[in-house]
Amino acid sequence: MLAAVFATGCSDDGGTGAGTQNVDTTAQTSDATAATQSPGPTTEPSPTDPTGGTQSGGQTNTTEPDPTAGPTTNPTSTTTTATATTTPDTTTTTATATTSEDTTTGGATGVVRFVVLGDVGEGNEDQYQVADAIIAVCEQRGCDWAMLTGDNFYDSGVDGVDDPQWQEKFELPYMGITFPIYAVLGNHDYGGNGIGVDFDTSKSDYQVEYTQVSELWRMPDKYYSWTQAHAEFWGLDTNQIMTDPFNGSSDPQQAWLDQSVAASTATWKIAFGHHPYLSNGDHGNAGAYEDLEGIPLPFVAGESVKEFMEESVCGKIDVYICGHDHTMQWLQAACGTEFIVAGAGSKANTIEGDNPFHFQIAEMEGFTWVELNDNSFTGVIYDKNGNELYTRTFMK
Repeated sequence: MLAAVFATGCSDDGGTGAGTQNVDTTAQTSDATAATQSPGPTTEPSPTDPTGGTQSGGQTNTTEPDPTAGPTTNPTSTTTTATATTTPDTTTTTATATTSEDTTTGGATGVVRFVVLGDVGEGNEDQYQVADAIIAVCEQRGCDWAMLTGDNFYDSGVDGVDDPQWQEKFELPYMGITFPIYAVLGNHDYGGNGIGVDFDTSKSDYQVEYTQVSELWRMPDKYYSWTQAHAEFWGLDTNQIMTDPFNGSSDPQQAWLDQSVAASTATWKIAFGHHPYLSNGDHGNAGAYEDLEGIPLPFVAGESVKEFMEESVCGKIDVYICGHDHTMQWLQAACGTEFIVAGAGSKANTIEGDNPFHFQIAEMEGFTWVELNDNSFTGVIYDKNGNELYTRTFMK
């Protein structure tokens, strides 16, 4: 059966072009008067490591986040803007972030800044443009690190730590970035042309191993966590969850997440993974992902991802950020959690779903910049040329 799966493959390509931008004029910004948690200590200890190290797969890793000063490379991209079909609704935006010369927070109490993008693994011109825009924004606004939400290498992951794709699709596009890039695995990283199951069961391990090779790349395990200032972050392996049991049981991952989230004293709890819980892109919502016709595998609808999210993310994690759909979306909060899709790091697709949203844009590559400032979360969505498309702040 798997031989037929690999022969069939999975089409995940997206076209590029002028973006179609939508802002929901009925969306309401979260209540700023909601109860506020007190920020934690400057360096928040992890559940099993009182020194605040990186926790991976339920096992403590003593690697600390290593944010450094922002990059100095200037972008070379053009300055064309996305074509909007609806004027952005400024009434839903309560941004308070300001630009400054501070290029990194350096773990300052109560302030963390980072960028997030996904589905980057093409090595194409759009990936380079997005990288240049990130460098420019981080020079201006500050960034401690970047997050990659999976599908780091199309179409079937890498074949080892010496695979030329590491240079073509990661090191060269991001050579101007000087802060760490934390990554999680997507279905394409597991192989099988995107099916997420491959005869080479080590494909995902190669990306973990590359952490020991690269100065930029951070993936200490297939799922892991770290803390900085008053925030804690969990990188999830949603492909393992989706394909359970083909890539092993996801029960240990869920137990690890439940225990570490319950033990966390962080003001902000943020998780990132590849597969969405809610999305208006062409993949859709977990439990109702697009059907791969002719591929009789039980996991294609993502029912296991839906169950995992509802049991271990909803109402426990403040913000969940993902990729998989090659769009940029900020959905309205559901089940006690904010959901952001940031999967347009190298290519962009259409918007098809009807989940309530604050903002979404089709067929435009880009990324999201985030600032956690005490009890406020500010997200700013940029296109591949560094143009600011949408800003929203909500409070805890």
